[in-house]
Amino acid sequence: MKRGESAASQAQRWRRLAGRLFWSIGLAWLVGSGAPASSAEPSVDQQISARLAAGEFGPARRMADQLADPARRDNWLRGIAAAQMESGSRYAALNTAFDIQNGDLRGQAMDELAGHPVLGGPRGGAALADFDSLIELITATIAPDSWDDVGGPGAIESFPGGVYVDTTGLLRRVDADADSSGLATVRRRATSAGVNLDVRRRAPLRKVSLPRLEQHVQMQWALGRRPDDAMRHLAGLEAIRYLLFYPDTGDIVIAGPAGDWQPDSTGRPVSVATGKPTLRLDDLVVVLRNAFDGDGRFGCSINPVRENVAQVQRYSAESAKRSLQPSERDAWLAGLRDRLGKQTISIFGIDPRTRTARTLVEADYHMKLVGMGLADGTAGVTSYLDRIQVNEGERPPAMDVLRWWFTPNFDHVTTTKTRDAFQLHGSGVRVLSENELLTERGERVHTGTSDALNQEFAHSFTKHFDALATRYPVYAELRNVFQLALVAAIIRSEDLAARVDWDAGHWRQTDRFHVELGEAPRQVQSVINHRIINRRHIVVGVSGGVAVDANQFVSTTRFELDQYGQMTSSHASSKPRQPPRDAWWWD
Repeated sequence: MKRGESAASQAQRWRRLAGRLFWSIGLAWLVGSGAPASSAEPSVDQQISARLAAGEFGPARRMADQLADPARRDNWLRGIAAAQMESGSRYAALNTAFDIQNGDLRGQAMDELAGHPVLGGPRGGAALADFDSLIELITATIAPDSWDDVGGPGAIESFPGGVYVDTTGLLRRVDADADSSGLATVRRRATSAGVNLDVRRRAPLRKVSLPRLEQHVQMQWALGRRPDDAMRHLAGLEAIRYLLFYPDTGDIVIAGPAGDWQPDSTGRPVSVATGKPTLRLDDLVVVLRNAFDGDGRFGCSINPVRENVAQVQRYSAESAKRSLQPSERDAWLAGLRDRLGKQTISIFGIDPRTRTARTLVEADYHMKLVGMGLADGTAGVTSYLDRIQVNEGERPPAMDVLRWWFTPNFDHVTTTKTRDAFQLHGSGVRVLSENELLTERGERVHTGTSDALNQEFAHSFTKHFDALATRYPVYAELRNVFQLALVAAIIRSEDLAARVDWDAGHWRQTDRFHVELGEAPRQVQSVINHRIINRRHIVVGVSGGVAVDANQFVSTTRFELDQYGQMTSSHASSKPRQPPRDAWWWD
C-alpha cells in the first residue's frame, strides 16, 4: 500500500493493474494451452490474477512458483514484479525478478524495474532514515506471505528511533533432528551447503556458482550499486582446482581454496593466510567475453621500434671499429639505450584498458627484468647474461633479439565419464623462447629456434614458477587469469552454459556491467643489460609478450578419465542441493 493512499483507491488501482496483468499474461497462457474459456474450478492463472487483484503478492508468488512450466512461471514472475513495483514495493519487485530463471527475461525485467520511477532519481545516501525501503526489504525477504498487508499475521511499521517488528505468527519452533548422527547426517552435509556464512573464513574448497553470482551482480546493478567486496574477489578464491557442472540445479561451479584477504604493500588484494592474490570478478568477465564473443585468443606483445633497432645496429657497428676505453663504457651504454628508446606495447583480444591487460604487461615486463639480471630471480633461476660462459679466444653470442613469452601450462585436465566435473593440473604458466635475427634495417626475423642459453632460462623460469609467483605476486595473478581463461574455454567447448540456459548476458553487456578501466599501457622502457667477458661488451635486448589461445589449448589438452572416482566424489560432495536463496558461494 502506498503511504497515504486510501483503501478504496488502493483497491481500485489493484483491480485495474490485475486486469492488465490477467489479459497480458494469464489469458495468453490459457489460449495457448487450449484451456476452456470457463470452468467450474478457476484455472491457476485466474487464481493468480485474483490474488493480484486483492494485492496478495505472497500467495500469488507461491502459486506461480508451483507452476511446472518454467517459461510460464517466469512470465508470471515478471508480471508479479511489475505489480509490486507499481505498488511502490521496489525491493519486493526486484526480489521477484531476481528469481526469474531465464536470463534474457530476467534481464528485461531488471531493465524495466531499474528504469521505473520508483527506482529513478539520485542513487546513494540519504539525509533521513529510509524506513519505507527497510520495511519493504524485510517484508520481501522474511516470510513474504506472512505480513498483514497480504493477509498474514505479521505487522511492521516505522517507529521513533528505528523499526518496530511484531513477529507474532512468523516464528515457528524448529525441533532438533532426532537422528543427529549416522548416514542421514553425512548425506545431508555432503549434498547441501555448509554452515559457514562468513566469506572471510578459511576454506580448503570453496565453491562459487557463476550463474548465481551473475544473478546477484545483476541485482546490485538494478539497485544502482557496484558488486560488493566479496563479489569483486570471488568469495576469496585464490586458485581454481575444479570446474563442476550441475545441470539439474543450473549451476556451473568453480572451486578452490579461499579465505580472508587484505591489500599488500602495493594495494594488491592477497590472501591473509597464504599471501596469494585473490581471483577477480573483472578478470572473469573479461575472459568470458573473450570466450563467448571473441575467438578465445588474447595477449600482449612488447617489441622494440624497428627504426630504433636499426640505429642501434649502426651505432654498434661504428663503435666496433675501435676499442673502447674503460672510461668510455658508461657513455657508450647510455648512447645505446638512447638509440633503442622505448618499446611499444600491443594488446589483442581484450580491452587494453582493463586490469587483466595490465596484469599481462606487468608480468611480461618483470619476467624480462629477471632474465636480464635487472631483478632478482629465485633459487635455480639465473639470468641469461649470467649463464653465458665463453672460453678465452672464443666469440660471445651474437647480439640477436631474444624473445621470451608466457603461455598457459596445464599438464592435463581430469574429467568424469559424464563430463560434469573437471580438475586442472599443472603450474598454469610457462615461458617459451626464440632467437630473432636482426637485419641492417632493424627488421626482426623469426628463426623458429632458440639457442641453448635462451632455452635454459625459459626452462628454469617455468620449472621454478611457483617459487617466483610466491616472491612476485604478479606472476600468481597471471596464473589466475590463465586458470579463468581455461575454465571459460571449457565452458564454451563443452557447451555447459547452453545446457543450463545461461548466456552470461548481464556480464557480456558492456553497458550493464562496467569492468574497471584505466589508462591503456602503450610504451615501456627497453629492457637492456650488458656484461663484460674477455674485455668485450655483451649487450642483449629482449622482446616477447603473453600469448593465450584458449580454444586451441582446450582442443589439444589431454582430458584424462578419472579412474579412481575422486572427481565423482568431489562433484557429489560439492552439489548445491538446497543452499540459501541468496547463496552464490558455499563451503
